[in-house]
Amino acid sequence: MRGCATDPISSGVVRVMLIVNPFATATSPAGRDALVHTLSAHFDLDVELTTHRGHAFELAARAAAEDFDTVVVHGGDGSVNEATNGLLDPPGTSDPSRRRPSLAVIPGGSANVFARTLGIDPDPLLATQQIISLLDSGESRRIGLGHTDDRWFLFNTGMGMDAVVVHAMEDKRHAGKAATPARYLWTTVSSFLKQAGSSATFDVEIPGRDRIVGARFGFISNTSPWTYLGPREIRTNPTTGFDTGLGVFVATSTGVLRNLPLATRLLTQADPKAHHLFRDDDVDEVRFIAEAPIDVQMDGDYIGAFRDIRFRHRRDALTVIAPAATA
Repeated sequence: MRGCATDPISSGVVRVMLIVNPFATATSPAGRDALVHTLSAHFDLDVELTTHRGHAFELAARAAAEDFDTVVVHGGDGSVNEATNGLLDPPGTSDPSRRRPSLAVIPGGSANVFARTLGIDPDPLLATQQIISLLDSGESRRIGLGHTDDRWFLFNTGMGMDAVVVHAMEDKRHAGKAATPARYLWTTVSSFLKQAGSSATFDVEIPGRDRIVGARFGFISNTSPWTYLGPREIRTNPTTGFDTGLGVFVATSTGVLRNLPLATRLLTQADPKAHHLFRDDDVDEVRFIAEAPIDVQMDGDYIGAFRDIRFRHRRDALTVIAPAATA
């Protein structure tokens, strides 16, 4: 579906592909129609609705091949992750000199961590006006991304506890239950209690550091906050950002008594520290190694169980339509 530009900016008609996940938590037909009407009044607009997992990847790859100027994603963090991987070549073959469409996000999911971290308004209609203003003024910025050998991530990945929670939440969504903050909190608490008796551990390797043995869960962040509990920011690595390396947050215990003080510090935005915690807010490479496969999530999507997975960082990997970074 296409719309005609009636108010092109001075540099010429801007070609925009709008990718909509119609199944995302905060999207609706009426809201989608309003976004299409607003965007098509400004840009040469191609509207695409996703129909299956991986479809946002396919559509964004086509946008890159057909030289679109910008890809706007209206959906949750999973859809944005797919589109980013479609815009860019796999990390091992990526050519930074090749022109790519910029990426813009109109929140449409339950968490919208990436959009909120970029400073995009949580209201879809206000976010649309914000994106239009930024495009009209030519305002964008380059951000760094994390990646495995074959996949990019925007804000966070992890092995162990958080992946178990994400996996459980996906099962609940497939069963027709809404992904509310209260359900996330209860799923986190119940999963934590269940995992407290688990013997599954992994080791962590960081170049130039001693090996961390017996990790129970670990987060790798590309920015901060890592996630939100409703309006509350959760900052596991407070000084990690899109212009730094990766943040590492690894705990060697899932004991409730040992983690309650740490959870309190996270909820009150105090500096995260504990005797069983390793944290570094700026590293270039991390490797998780387990004897048996352990669950891994990436940008809030469960991606499977792994025994050996390596994470690296690429600076200035992606152009995003977003306000200038603030301190």
